[in-house]
Amino acid sequence: MQSRIQRMPMSRKSVENLLLLCSLSVFFSPRGRRRRLSVDHASITSTQLPLLGTLYSAPSCAIVKMTLKGKYRYFVLSLFHRTLKRGAMGVLQNDQWNKLMFVGSPHIRQFQVSSKSGMVFLSTKINYRQNEEWNQRHRGYRHSLTRRVSSSSLDITPNEIQMRQDCKKIIHAAIRAVDPFIAVRNRIRLHTNETADGSSSPKKSVALVVRPERDGSRELKYNLSNYDNIKIFAFGKASAAMAMAAAEVAKEAASISSIKLEGTVIIKDDHATPEEIESLAKCNIAVRAASHPVPDARSVSGANEILQSAQCADARTLIVVCISGGGSALFCSPRHPLTLEDLMKTNAALLSSGMPIEKMNVIRKRLENGKGGKLAASAYPATVLTLVLSDIIGDPLDLIASGPTVPDSSGWVEAWEIAREYGLDEGGEHELPPTVLKLLQMGMDGLLGDTPKSDNPAFSYNDATSTLHAENVLVGNNCAAVMAAAEEAKQLGYHPVVLGTRVDGEASCVAGVYVSMAEMLSRQRDNDKNNLKYEIAQLPAALIAGGETTVTLPHNSKGKGGRNQELALSAAIKMEQIGLREVVLASVGTDGTDGPTDAAGAMVDGGTTIRIEDSISCDTTNNVPTPTLRAKDALRNHDAYNYFNSGKDDSLIITGATGTNVADICITLVH
Repeated sequence: MQSRIQRMPMSRKSVENLLLLCSLSVFFSPRGRRRRLSVDHASITSTQLPLLGTLYSAPSCAIVKMTLKGKYRYFVLSLFHRTLKRGAMGVLQNDQWNKLMFVGSPHIRQFQVSSKSGMVFLSTKINYRQNEEWNQRHRGYRHSLTRRVSSSSLDITPNEIQMRQDCKKIIHAAIRAVDPFIAVRNRIRLHTNETADGSSSPKKSVALVVRPERDGSRELKYNLSNYDNIKIFAFGKASAAMAMAAAEVAKEAASISSIKLEGTVIIKDDHATPEEIESLAKCNIAVRAASHPVPDARSVSGANEILQSAQCADARTLIVVCISGGGSALFCSPRHPLTLEDLMKTNAALLSSGMPIEKMNVIRKRLENGKGGKLAASAYPATVLTLVLSDIIGDPLDLIASGPTVPDSSGWVEAWEIAREYGLDEGGEHELPPTVLKLLQMGMDGLLGDTPKSDNPAFSYNDATSTLHAENVLVGNNCAAVMAAAEEAKQLGYHPVVLGTRVDGEASCVAGVYVSMAEMLSRQRDNDKNNLKYEIAQLPAALIAGGETTVTLPHNSKGKGGRNQELALSAAIKMEQIGLREVVLASVGTDGTDGPTDAAGAMVDGGTTIRIEDSISCDTTNNVPTPTLRAKDALRNHDAYNYFNSGKDDSLIITGATGTNVADICITLVH
């Protein structure tokens, strides 16, 4: 039962009685229940400030400030009387907010006072590890203390602190596992064979060997005596590292067989180091920077440079293409009569529609010169070997970077149906530019040629090399990152549960599923395990999933964030609503970028929204919304980045550009 005192003066006796009553209600409440005693706008004048010493030194209690339903409340929480000692009181220095240290207990850190409004707010910060002596004496009380206090406390629990550190380690392990340079070098190598031809010196035969994706598949061998030129083209967020790995092998081959080496690499801004650019330049490979996710003039210039070079290739040219996520925007050449502005507006409409990347690329293939197998068709009769780092669920090679070297199975009709489904047609919520709609309509009417299909000569068998003219090899994907995350979680003492690598859907809906799973596991922790015939998973557990969610944006959205931050914010709100603690969720993009922000994603727990609100809300004269309501506003406005960035909770995960891209990873740790 909740007790309330409204607008009453607080004498020393009433304060002591209030604390004693709260202490009893907390200690004798049913297990797992939250017993909170609140004082609605209780007034304490500056002349009563000395009473605060009594507040803190009262048995087994402390007061924290929180907000509830738009109003401020004081919550009295039990902290065990052994943790509190009598101590000296700080002094009020001015009429503004002041942080005053309470001397005498390492567990009570600060409180804030506003004499102008006559309001007093106090907060505690429990830090078990600061007092090792107390730690040893009260080891048995630690978990019950957490259960009673943490669900309504502003403080993060020791377990959550450790879980956050573990989460970061798991994420870093996942990203390391899909390093693009290593992924490419693990697939390709040179094979040198010396043969006697009757001359004084044996003849060297050099072949480029490509290891198969799966055991039992055939190796690809390219005898370099069949080629005079090797061209390396790369585009995507991981293009620099992938091109470096391919160039390392090609440079060695050129030194043996006198093959000419050249190429072009298109990178996202700030996604290549000066050392990588310099190293590629030494191999006669130019590096061009461009914009992502919306293409710019540099994207068009770089794409046209690659297409022109491909068109100049002959049958004695081997083209190695390195593709990774982000390639669709970086390799962008508008189809006549479309302009870059048309494509930029189209990309903005596609992104705001909430359409999955697979369907976006069906439309993009019809609007550009290099997508949907057109790069391979432009290069024919040259031999094309494409190395793919997948960022799409299921690894469909014809959709990654819009499949520039893969025969296209879609058509104009499918593109038009997708446009109508997502409100991109005339009069729709996300209407495409008139020139684009006209082009799609002309294609529907059979007035324009379509993308090359599997019967195109560019995808035929090459007798000279015993390979197809265009081969595509997967070198890395989301599955590799997820499995590495599971292995790291196991090393850290968790029981990993892989939920899959094909997670998609609206970010906020997916967050609800993750939180429900975590809640089920958490409730299992509090139940008698003997009553469970089959456990869901052993605790502590690590729920690991990969994939790529979506966020449907309104046409006039001004929020800032990304799908991973939105997923995390939605999860934080749900966990706070149900009082779920000792659970940490982190969702990140493996490329280090989540939306148009500098964050890769975010990490949250059940107290995240309250802590953020507490750190930014100090003015008692304003009717500030409760933490959950403010978080809900941010979620509704798709403004997760600014919400997380406004507090001091370190919720944002900032890794910088990782140099790779295999979609997203979500880690949920349950203690």
